[in-house]
Amino acid sequence: MQSKKNNMTGQLYVVATPIGNLGDISQRAKETLEKVDLIAAEDTRHTGKLLAHLGIKKPMQSLHAHNERARTEKLIDLLQTGGSVALVSDAGTPLISDPGFPLIRAAQKADIKIIPIPGPSAVIAALSVAGLPCDRFIFEGFLPAKSKARLAQLKTLTTETRTLVFYESPHRIEQTITDMLAVFGAEREAVIARELTKTFEQIKQASLAELQAWLQDSENHRRGEFVVLVKGREEKQPATEPEINQLLKILLEELPVKQAAKIAAKLSGESKNKLYELALNFRQKDDR
Repeated sequence: MQSKKNNMTGQLYVVATPIGNLGDISQRAKETLEKVDLIAAEDTRHTGKLLAHLGIKKPMQSLHAHNERARTEKLIDLLQTGGSVALVSDAGTPLISDPGFPLIRAAQKADIKIIPIPGPSAVIAALSVAGLPCDRFIFEGFLPAKSKARLAQLKTLTTETRTLVFYESPHRIEQTITDMLAVFGAEREAVIARELTKTFEQIKQASLAELQAWLQDSENHRRGEFVVLVKGREEKQPATEPEINQLLKILLEELPVKQAAKIAAKLSGESKNKLYELALNFRQKDDR
């Protein structure tokens, strides 16, 4: 049996909104925005334009990176007294490199029901058309603004085999691609998705070196909002038994057993102890 307080508790809706084309708003998102008591928006001016397009008039309160911790308490108070709130960001799905995390955590602790209203997401939209493996991927959001920190973060991803997905701004896109080229290599396959769902949408797939040249080729290529996708490092295929045997035999022509096994282990990824035993057998056969 629910307590009186739980019966009074309102609901928090996390509502995805268009990332560009206003036609991408879902019917369920529109109905939710119409029925809630308050809309918590990253930028009320931006969301106001969407509401005007939809013909919705609803009280709004800003909730952005600089005030979300202070505003969260008031929003929780409203929800605990039966009010309903829709959380929206400027574009796409809230919390995905956007404000809202403190509010969600506070709502969970207060036992407030949180309801996702799914919809547009630049990450998923870009992955769906990139032509890169998307069965497994990691989303890194925005990289650091300074090149030194950005390079350091990229270097932590050099062994990552999953597709890498990033957001980037127009004034940093060129330097970011240059830093990616330095870390991942000129030939690494990548994709720049620019202005997704908007009039000047572009999806450019090429090597990092080619993308660097493409950005330099036109100022228009450096305008808008960007999703950058980089193919993960190719997984090394384990050496076959015949390949390992051949490698060991070649090394044993010039090196002692222990050293040959050590080098073969590094090159093949096979166990050093196993290769040592194998090398001993080969040497013993040769000695006969």
